[in-house]
Amino acid sequence: MHDDTATLVTRLLAQRWLPRTDTQARKALLDETFREDLDRRLEAVGLELREHPYAAYIGLAVARKSERAVFGGSDSWISNTLQLDRDGVALLVVIWALIVLPKRQRQVERQDAASAASQGQMFAEEKPIPHDPTVSPVIAERTLLADFGDKLGGKTRVGFNLGTLNRLGFIVRRKGEVAEGPLLDLAFDYERTARRILDGALGDLLAEAAARPAQPLPDEPDDEPTDEIEEPTDV
Repeated sequence: MHDDTATLVTRLLAQRWLPRTDTQARKALLDETFREDLDRRLEAVGLELREHPYAAYIGLAVARKSERAVFGGSDSWISNTLQLDRDGVALLVVIWALIVLPKRQRQVERQDAASAASQGQMFAEEKPIPHDPTVSPVIAERTLLADFGDKLGGKTRVGFNLGTLNRLGFIVRRKGEVAEGPLLDLAFDYERTARRILDGALGDLLAEAAARPAQPLPDEPDDEPTDEIEEPTDV
C-alpha cells in the first residue's frame, strides 16, 4: 500500500529540501488531514516540518522539544548539527540578514499593496506572496568582505565558509556573488530572529555598512596564503 506521508518524509531526509510547488509538498501545506498525519509521525521521532508562507522550499528540522537532547547532549551546547564553526554560523547569520530581511520586506509590501488595491472588497483575492528568485537581493562577495571580513576571520576563512554554506544549500555562489539557496529562508525562525538582529549589535553593523560608500577591496593577495576554491553549485 502506497504511503504518501512516508514517501514525503523519506524524500525530505534524502534531498533535504523540496520546492513548495512539488506535488507532495503542496499536499503537506494544503491538505489538513495529510498535514496532521505528517506532523504526528514527525513528532514521534523528534522532528518537525520546517516551512514558512514566504519561503519557496520546505524541509525538516529538530523539534523544539528535542533540542536539548540533540544540542545539549555533550559538555557544552552545540549551535548546529552541520559541523559549522562559530565563524561559519556568524557568516550564515549575516547573509541571512542581508538577503532574507530585505526579501521579506519586499514580499510583505507586495502583499500589502495587493490588499490596499482591493480595499472595500471584502472577498477580493489577495495578490499571491511572491517566491520568485528575483525578489531576493544578491550580495557581491567583495562587498561582504569589505564590510564584515575583519569580523568573520578574514578573506580565507570567509571564502572557505562561503564554500561550505554553498555546499550545504544555504546559498548559491556564482561569479563572485552570493544568492539565496533553498535552505536560507528556513535556517532561522524569522519572527524570533529578525527583531533580535535589528535591535542588536548586528543591526548596528548592518546600518553602518549601508551608510558607508562602496570601498572595493584591492586586488593584491593577503599576507597569508589562501587555498580558496570556488565550489560547484548544488542547486
